[in-house]
Amino acid sequence: MSRTGVEVRTPVQKAALAVSIVFALVGVAGFIPGVTTNYDTMMFAGHESQAMLLGVFMVSILHNIVHLGFGVAGFLMSRTAHGAYWYLIGGGVVYLLLWLYGLLIDHDSAANFVPLNTADNWLHLLLGVGMVGLGLALGRGAGARGRRV
Repeated sequence: MSRTGVEVRTPVQKAALAVSIVFALVGVAGFIPGVTTNYDTMMFAGHESQAMLLGVFMVSILHNIVHLGFGVAGFLMSRTAHGAYWYLIGGGVVYLLLWLYGLLIDHDSAANFVPLNTADNWLHLLLGVGMVGLGLALGRGAGARGRRV
């Protein structure tokens, strides 16, 4: 809190909040026909879904729910510097693991339940590196001690 009684957000909190807003918007956009092409082919999960966010990224109902969940988690965790730090680091690690998963699976197999395509894989790599980078660059001490920075 500042001297005026207004809560002041740290840079790591602002970054986590911005990332969470993007995830929430992407999750909502995945349910909007037109923004998502082939909307009528969207399935709950699986590579059979031909719905494409912005005509590029494969999506399904599950994929959109995951984006919305990451958005909600970020809104909640960005309330403290410690939470924001771990949202960025933990979320970044999850996206790096998802990138690896997308590289290793056959995109036409049942293992591609999210679903993922090459564009998703590149985006997941960028998200993972970006989120971890933001957490490390802006979190100075927030993660280790759980204190406000």
